[in-house]
Amino acid sequence: MVRDPEPSVTFGEELRRRRMAAGLSLTDLARRTNFSKGHLSKVESGAKHASSDLARLCDQALQAEGALSRRVIAAAAKSLPDTAEPSEVWTMQLDPGGGTTFSAFDRRTAMTSVGVGMMSWVLPERSKSHGSVETVLPAFRSWLDDFRRLGQCVDPSMIIQMSVVATNTLRALISDSPGSPERSAALRLASRFAEYTGWMAQEKGDDDASAWWTNRAVEMAASGGDKDLAAYALLRRADLTLYRDDWVATLSLAQDAQARSGLARVRAHAAQREAQAHALAGDERASRRCLDRSATLMAQSVTEDVDGPVLGSTTMTDPVAFATGWCLFDLGHPRDAAEILSAELTRLPASAMRTRARYGARLALAHAQAGDIDQACAVADPVVSDMRLLDSATVRYDLRHLSRILRRWRSQPAVRELMPSLARALQVVRH
Repeated sequence: MVRDPEPSVTFGEELRRRRMAAGLSLTDLARRTNFSKGHLSKVESGAKHASSDLARLCDQALQAEGALSRRVIAAAAKSLPDTAEPSEVWTMQLDPGGGTTFSAFDRRTAMTSVGVGMMSWVLPERSKSHGSVETVLPAFRSWLDDFRRLGQCVDPSMIIQMSVVATNTLRALISDSPGSPERSAALRLASRFAEYTGWMAQEKGDDDASAWWTNRAVEMAASGGDKDLAAYALLRRADLTLYRDDWVATLSLAQDAQARSGLARVRAHAAQREAQAHALAGDERASRRCLDRSATLMAQSVTEDVDGPVLGSTTMTDPVAFATGWCLFDLGHPRDAAEILSAELTRLPASAMRTRARYGARLALAHAQAGDIDQACAVADPVVSDMRLLDSATVRYDLRHLSRILRRWRSQPAVRELMPSLARALQVVRH
């Protein structure tokens, strides 16, 4: 069990104590971490704050088993914001330039204020005996597959617009058929659109919207008889906290998701999040146990119904291998991480641009942390180029870390060439 760091001793004091106990000078530690002696001295004295990258490297150099990383993470951890209450009426406005404004209102507010002065279209009455819902469901299922493919290569905002419309259209189609089998099937399908909207919102960097849409997906799935999506909602929240370096919240959410879900594949992905949380905390043995459990569950999941939540990318050949590479980096083994991630990336199709960018950024970061700067820049270059189309907040998370490392090597030609385009990729695109 990983213990929380004691708050009474500063990071710098603990770093100095462990360095001296290991018999290392500042020069020795600087050589092992690729940070300058002067920077380390300022961190130990409290004149500079330690980054998560420095903490991980010091953990590895001093065999601290994550104790230093936990101090940095605990200081920076933030709680996930509450989400909005469910609403009855959804509205979306699209401007000519492609911008989108989405709003959700309770029905009374929408009728008394929002609807004033707005043009409105009303769906015609339908005969309940026509079976129109059952007729259109195959087309919507095909759309969902198309949206998932499009989501690999276009800005999330575009997918969000289409997915919101599809979700709302399904809600409208089933509004007059309570209790019918077609209604349950349509609700479950609408929940998949809403869940994918939540994933795209996360990619866009809007955590509040991601949580809101995921909660709406859970409500619709439950109404349609699917209780497993509630467990997956915890997994989505674990994703959000993971990208805030909050290993405590990620660990709790991942374990809760595994306890609640009856689907092996949901538990498999939750075990991966648990492994990543343990890796952030520096607990290598616990992380590896979770990865082994995930591999076992993945093997069991092949017999399950494929009509379920969108668990990340469907293009990954071996999600456990990707998670292993991810964890090895956080555990302070960047060369081992780079070896695994590089092998897995070669197996991804060229069309899986978002997935390739996500794990390519982590591979570049691993190379940079290992001191292989030219290789890091070579791997990062196509990722940075693709960011103009993808605008991914999760990719940007690793690119920010990469930028901080590369600034220490700014005199190298490869770094000087990459930095201008990397800086542009780190700018958040607003729509």
